[in-house]
Amino acid sequence: MKIQSLGIILTCLLGIAGSSNAQTQLTNQNLFDTISFMPEHYVQRVAVFKKQPVVTGKIIFLGNSITEMGKWGKLLGDTTVINRGIGGDITFGVLKRLDDVTRRKPSKLFLLIGINDIGKDIPDAVIANNVKKIILEISKKCPETKIYLESILPVNPTLPKFPQHYDKQGHIISTNRLLVQVAQSTHCQFVNLYPLLLDNQKNFDRRYTLEGLHPNPKGFELIVKYLKEKGCL
Repeated sequence: MKIQSLGIILTCLLGIAGSSNAQTQLTNQNLFDTISFMPEHYVQRVAVFKKQPVVTGKIIFLGNSITEMGKWGKLLGDTTVINRGIGGDITFGVLKRLDDVTRRKPSKLFLLIGINDIGKDIPDAVIANNVKKIILEISKKCPETKIYLESILPVNPTLPKFPQHYDKQGHIISTNRLLVQVAQSTHCQFVNLYPLLLDNQKNFDRRYTLEGLHPNPKGFELIVKYLKEKGCL
C-alpha cells in the first residue's frame, strides 16, 4: 500500500509540474537576450542625442560601435553628417530609438546593424525581420529619405584580442543573404561591404581591422571610398 500511495503522489506531482511548465513555457521571442551588450552606454548615448538640435535633411549613419567609431564627417568632408552609432547595440535597440532618426528627416541613411545580434545568437530570421521593421518605419515617416542597407561585415577570429563570441562566420553569411531579400522587399539599396573587406582566407583582412571585428582607420577609408564609387555618397 505504501508503494502504491507513493506512486500516486509522484504521478500527481509530475502532473502538476507538467501543467506548470505548459503554462509558463516561453515563446520563441523570449528564448534569447534582447538587451544590448552595453546597456549603460546605450542610455548615455540616447541622452546625448536628445540634447542635440533637430536638423533635417542631413546624412545619418545608424548602427552599433562600428558606426559610432566612424569619423564620418571627416571622411566625407562634411561636418553636418550625423552619427547615430551606439556601441553594443542590436536591432531591438535601434527599433526603440527610431524617433530620434525620423524626426530629423535625413536625406540619406546608412544602416549597418546585426553583428551584436549574432554575438547574442539571435536567429537570422529575427535579425532580418527587425531590420525590415527599421526600414519600413523610416520609409513611412521619411518617404524622401534614401536608405542604404549595408551588409554585416566579416570577422577574423585568428587575430589577438578577438572576442570569440563573434566567431560565427556562417551566421553572418546567412544573415546577409536574408538582408539582401529585405532590401529587395523594402525597395532600398543593399550595399555589400562583406567581400570588400575579405582576405584570401575569407576573414576580415587584418590590414583593415583593429582586432578582427571593428574596422581600423584604413578600413573606414576603404568603406567610404567604396560608397562613393557606388554612387551612394
